[in-house]
Amino acid sequence: MSPTPAPEQPLSREDEALLRHREELRKRFPLPTPKPRKPRKAKGAAALLILLGVGLAWLDPAYRSETYSTAIGQHLSSPLADGSLLTLDSNTRVDVEWHVRSRRVVLHSGQALFDVSRTLLRPFEVEAGTTRIKVLGTLFGVRHLDDSVRVTLARGKVSVSSTLPDEAPQQLIPGQQLEASQGHLLTPSTVDVEAVLAWKDNRLVFERTPLGEALAVIQRYRQAPIRLDDPSLNSLPISGTFDSSNVENLLALLPSILPLSLNSDADGTLHVRRKNTALKK
Repeated sequence: MSPTPAPEQPLSREDEALLRHREELRKRFPLPTPKPRKPRKAKGAAALLILLGVGLAWLDPAYRSETYSTAIGQHLSSPLADGSLLTLDSNTRVDVEWHVRSRRVVLHSGQALFDVSRTLLRPFEVEAGTTRIKVLGTLFGVRHLDDSVRVTLARGKVSVSSTLPDEAPQQLIPGQQLEASQGHLLTPSTVDVEAVLAWKDNRLVFERTPLGEALAVIQRYRQAPIRLDDPSLNSLPISGTFDSSNVENLLALLPSILPLSLNSDADGTLHVRRKNTALKK
């Protein structure tokens, strides 16, 4: 047997009155026409796209990268996609990355000249070790040798900073050079920019440059190692303008202008010692 349905609850007087006059109430007080709703998925997708766009702009992701390098004794001049011009010295390697909100270059080693096209929205940034250089449009050179970085400004303005704590950023004006040693920023000095950037014209210009530093520069144009066996020679000054395409001639001149002697091993390694001092093998 099927179960007996439960008796319905009697309506109240108010409910009975509403039922009797329902149709009349609908005519007098019509409900507003509901507005069509957009699917929730569409709203969610639109919101997701907005958040994604904001996130990408904030994170500044890279969308393109390039690598440029030169062999020993080679120079390279290459225009970049934004109209900037990149010039590399001997034995130099850089990575160029194009980001949504910036243009970034990593100078791994060597020396480069940057002629940067001006833009207000995408600053040009160069990273060399722990040193950072940021510009909008300018002409400047950067040299990265071991733990030392030198920034030389020819035109415009640059901001140089360090990843080390407690190192305040410094601003350079044309004609100034700043050296960073192991990430520590030294006081900017005034230099002869043409002499500093003469490497782009195959010239090495030394102006009372310590021998140790000069040999480090010459080494970038020479395959076989140069060994400064006598540390007491390190600070001897050297001056002059030399042809970087033939550093062997420059090295051969050193004994005539400084109190030192040269000796070569079978593999081409060059030993530099004080004159009249026996070489140790």
